[in-house]
Amino acid sequence: MKTEIVIIGGGFAGLNLVKHLAEAGHFHVTLVDLHNYHLFPPLLYQVATGFLDASNITYPFRKLFHGKENIRFRLGKLQKVMPEDHKVLLSTGELSYDYLVLATGTETNYFGMENIRRAALPMKTVDDAIEIRNYMLQKMEEATIDLDETKKKKLFSVVIAGGGPTGVEIAGMLAEMRNTILHRDYPELIGLQPRIYLVDGSSTLLSAMSEKSQKYAYAMLRKMGVEVRLNTQVKDYVNDMVVFADGTTIETKILFWTAGVTSRVFEGMPKESYGWGNRLLTDEYNKVVGTRNIYAIGDTCLLTSDRNFPHGHPQLAQVALQQGENLAANLIAMLHDQPLTPFAYHDKGSLAIIGRNKAVADLPKPAVHFQGFVAWVTWLFVHLFSLITYRNRFMTVANWAVAFFTRDQSLRMIIRPRPHQHGKENE
Repeated sequence: MKTEIVIIGGGFAGLNLVKHLAEAGHFHVTLVDLHNYHLFPPLLYQVATGFLDASNITYPFRKLFHGKENIRFRLGKLQKVMPEDHKVLLSTGELSYDYLVLATGTETNYFGMENIRRAALPMKTVDDAIEIRNYMLQKMEEATIDLDETKKKKLFSVVIAGGGPTGVEIAGMLAEMRNTILHRDYPELIGLQPRIYLVDGSSTLLSAMSEKSQKYAYAMLRKMGVEVRLNTQVKDYVNDMVVFADGTTIETKILFWTAGVTSRVFEGMPKESYGWGNRLLTDEYNKVVGTRNIYAIGDTCLLTSDRNFPHGHPQLAQVALQQGENLAANLIAMLHDQPLTPFAYHDKGSLAIIGRNKAVADLPKPAVHFQGFVAWVTWLFVHLFSLITYRNRFMTVANWAVAFFTRDQSLRMIIRPRPHQHGKENE
C-alpha cells in the first residue's frame, strides 16, 4: 500500500512539495485547492491594471499533472480536520491520509473593520484582480459623464492602504497609467488629474527591505506624483470617505487594501497549534505542534527553530518553495528510516518594482543594494523565470514587450460573466 499524502493548497509551497514527490513511487499524493489552477501572485497587480491577462499567471493543475501517475487533484475547500480518524472533510467529500500537509497561504486581514471589508478592493486572488480592473474602468467611464464636482473628486482620488511591495507596485503602475494612458483613453478627462495616495501606518515604505530601498522607493513615488503619507493608519471607511486615526479624511470611491494578511483557522486543529496571525506553530521539520502526522508549510506556517529567524520566517515565495522541497526530502527520508533535515531558510534577497526602469534589490550575502534600471531588469528576469511553464513565460514576455515599446496595453476590457441557469435560453 502506498503512503497517502493529502496536501491542502496549491500555492508555491504545496505545488513545490508535489513536484518533489512526483517521482517518489511509494507515495500517493492528492492536492486539494479552491481553484483548479496554480496562481503566481506577485504579478496579480499587472492583471488588475490591464497589463497582463489572467491566463499569463495561471496554469491548470490537471494539465501540470499529466503523466504523474501517483498525483491526483481534488477541487474543494477544507472544512474540517479529523486528526483521530486521519481524515479531512472537504466541501466536495472526505479524504483519508497518512500525512496531512497544510499549505493554505493567507487571506486579507481587515483587522475587524467591517466597513473596510465590505467596500475596499483586496488583491489576493485572480477574482480580486479582475474585479479591480472592472471596477476601475467602470469608474473612469462614469467620470466621462457630466458629473457634479463632488462625485468627480471622489472618482479622481485613489487611496492605497499598505506600503509593502504590493502597495508600492500598484501606486507606481497607476501613476504611470495616469501620466501616459489616461487622457489617450479618455479625452473627455483632459485637464483632470487623479490624485493617488499611498498610506501606511509605519514610518517607512517597504519595511522589510533596506533603508536605501525604502528611501529610493519613497523618492521615486513622490517624483511620479504619488502622495505618500506615512505614520497614517486607516480606521474606517464611511460614506465614500477614508477615515484615519488622526482624524483626517480623504474622499474617494476607490480604496485598495494591501495592509495585512492573516492565516485561516481550521475546525479540528488544536487551539495550542496556532501562533500570532493564526499561523500554525511547527517544529524544525514543519510538523504542527500538538499533532502526530500533520505538517504546515508556506505562509500559514510559523517555524521558530531557525536560529536566523527566531520569530518565524517572512511570508515570501522563497520560504514557501524551500519548505516544500525540504518537507518532500524529509517525507522520503522517513520512508527509508533516514535522518531528517531541519528547515533553515536561505535568504536569496528581496526585490520590489516601482515603475518603468525603477526598482530596488537587496541581496543578503554579501550585503548588496542596487536600484534603478539594473534592479528593474533583475526584477523582470526573476519574475519571468519564476513563472511555472514556458507558455506562461512566453505570453508574459510578449505582453511586457508590447507595454515597453508602446507604453500601453490593450487588455482594458470590462468583462463581467453573467450568472444564468443552465437549460434556459439567454434572454
